[in-house]
Amino acid sequence: MKRVRLWLRELTLTQQLMTILFLVISVLTIFIFAFLTPGINEFTTSEVHRMLRASQSSFMYYLEEQPDPRQIYYPSEESGIVHIVWKASRGDLSALTQETGISSEALTSIQAEILEEAADHLDGSYLPGRENEQSLLYTAARIKGGSYLVTLISADKFSQFRSMLVNNIVNANMLVAIALFIILTVWVTTIIVPLNQIRAYITKIKNDEPAELNITRRDEIGAVAEALLEMDQELQKQNREKQEMIQNISHDLKTPITTIRSYSESIKDGIYPYGTLEKSIDVIIEHADRLEKKVRSLIALNKMDYLLDDCAEGDTLNMNEVIDKVLLSLKVIRPEITFERKTERGVLFHGDEDPWRIVVENLVDNALRYANRVIRLELNPGELKVINDGQKIEEDRLNKLFKPYEKGTNGQFGLGLSIVYKIVTTYGYRITAENLADGVCFRIWKELDKKEIRAFQREKKKEEREKAKEIRRQEREEMMSSRPES
Repeated sequence: MKRVRLWLRELTLTQQLMTILFLVISVLTIFIFAFLTPGINEFTTSEVHRMLRASQSSFMYYLEEQPDPRQIYYPSEESGIVHIVWKASRGDLSALTQETGISSEALTSIQAEILEEAADHLDGSYLPGRENEQSLLYTAARIKGGSYLVTLISADKFSQFRSMLVNNIVNANMLVAIALFIILTVWVTTIIVPLNQIRAYITKIKNDEPAELNITRRDEIGAVAEALLEMDQELQKQNREKQEMIQNISHDLKTPITTIRSYSESIKDGIYPYGTLEKSIDVIIEHADRLEKKVRSLIALNKMDYLLDDCAEGDTLNMNEVIDKVLLSLKVIRPEITFERKTERGVLFHGDEDPWRIVVENLVDNALRYANRVIRLELNPGELKVINDGQKIEEDRLNKLFKPYEKGTNGQFGLGLSIVYKIVTTYGYRITAENLADGVCFRIWKELDKKEIRAFQREKKKEEREKAKEIRRQEREEMMSSRPES
């Protein structure tokens, strides 16, 4: 079975079509000759006997109305039916043989079967023992005076009827097979043509050649074509933005390098561009820090492409500790900014500490760049918000902030938010940016199930009990220390 599947996978759609048609025709042929033909024989025999009985009933009514001494009656030659009034005592069959052309062996065999059965009605057939002798189908009915009315038809008429029925069935099956072939051919053609167009389109895109794809369909192939067009447009857009970003990053890297080089050469020549040696070296250090920061961002962005969620299932990272470490290192950048915290205790996130620290650092650093006076951090179960009271973001840029190579405010290519997006989505969270009445909010969250909510509530109650216990302990110690010594 495995080999058959592998063989089918190697066939083209046209070859699959021919295989299907061959199998259909083979099954129909086997069905006709193995199953349908015996059924047709039985059906035609039953129908011929039914026809003989109907003819016999009509003729019997005629005999009762108009008795006739003749023993042999020939209706129309088309039907080939012969009626014989046969007295049971009749012994000499030679006269009947001469008048009907039916052999005496056949008549004797039929007569013996009728007398043996002694039934009021009998359907039977006679198969000759000699090659040139005629086969017969007959039906016999007892009539008045103990005689029998025997109605016969030659097997030639029976064979004609059967052949006509078989031919009609075979022709019908052939028509079905031809119609199926035409339908499948048209259907496969409607699939092959657009698939070839899609393949040619992909090949041109791969070779960086101009390509067009004109497929107007509403089925799955049309959906694939639309997706390819959208993908090509997005790739072209990203390539343009990437080229622009590379140019801008090259310029951003070139500026501090040029400054460091020129200042270093000036100091070497005994010239201090900033007036004194210390101030000139401070400028060099400042540009070196800028250069280091940009290089670190590029390295981090490249590293995030290979970030995998290989942490144990569940939430195990204490986000309050991550926030504490980040604020300790960043709040000195702008001492005039006030940090407000509204963080629930015991909030756990899924993931490793280092990536989440990068997320918080980038969001806080971004807030420090635009905040006027206040930065607020809110931490709830499954949710982190970083809010600043700076200028709002243009509405058309809100959904593009986290895309790689997206140009930021004032034409800067900040990579921090795209790094944030990659880390957050890797760990199964979502991030959005929205404008508030007095600033901008970056929100990270994920939907919590009932089990996670109950676990957080239990942890929170446990911390509250421990906190209350600690307060009572401190109160007891204060009371003990305030008692006068005896």
